[in-house]
Amino acid sequence: MTEHLIKTSFADSIYTITLARPAKRNAISDRLLAALEKAWDAAPEDTRAVILAGEGEHFCAGLDLSEHQHREPFGVMKHSQGWHRLFNKIQMSGMPVICVLQGAVMGGGLELATATHVRIAEPSTIYQLPEGRHGIFVGGGASVRVARIIGQGRMCEMMLTGRIYKAEEGQQLGLSHYLVEAGAGMAKARELAGRIAENAPMANYAMVTAIQRISNMSTDDGFYVESLTAALTQTSPEVAARIGSFLTRKKV
Repeated sequence: MTEHLIKTSFADSIYTITLARPAKRNAISDRLLAALEKAWDAAPEDTRAVILAGEGEHFCAGLDLSEHQHREPFGVMKHSQGWHRLFNKIQMSGMPVICVLQGAVMGGGLELATATHVRIAEPSTIYQLPEGRHGIFVGGGASVRVARIIGQGRMCEMMLTGRIYKAEEGQQLGLSHYLVEAGAGMAKARELAGRIAENAPMANYAMVTAIQRISNMSTDDGFYVESLTAALTQTSPEVAARIGSFLTRKKV
């Protein structure tokens, strides 16, 4: 039944993946996670950008607690690493991912959203890390991805208190890059995806893979890898043609 949990479409080199559990606020169950990974792996070869969205009023309310099961520590660790594997795949595959946010973006939903590269929020969006209220800890990468965006101290406070940030506050914190009117998220995502798809594929690949890795390096190593990445991207025949076209364009 995994085909009912995720919907996909493909047009103009843009692959759209939609979480499709609106009655559950698109909460993440093991089946949904497996369906998402299957959909991700099925991306057409000529995909130039991906849009990730949630069906209904919410993007994703996080872990489906109704399906929570007791596990021994090793089982919990393996379960968490399954989330890490998929979210790392989304972030580091080389395909730019644009995320449309509305309603609940909580717990695992926030972890999923922060694995994407461009985030668009509608006014209904709310952000929360409620794990502390449930007596658990994040397991899908928030302690790395969310903390890097909003800071360790703010993330700790967010978990301790269950604080909810509204769309405007999330925009100020960097949880979203664009804040649009109600119902305008998907149109903005398609606009940005189309623009991104026009970039040189090698440049897009470099931007969504190298920047994250460079941030983990020392300053000197980061500069070195930046130079190597520049050397790889700027010397391709496509880039030479693009720059040549730019320099010789006719003045209007």
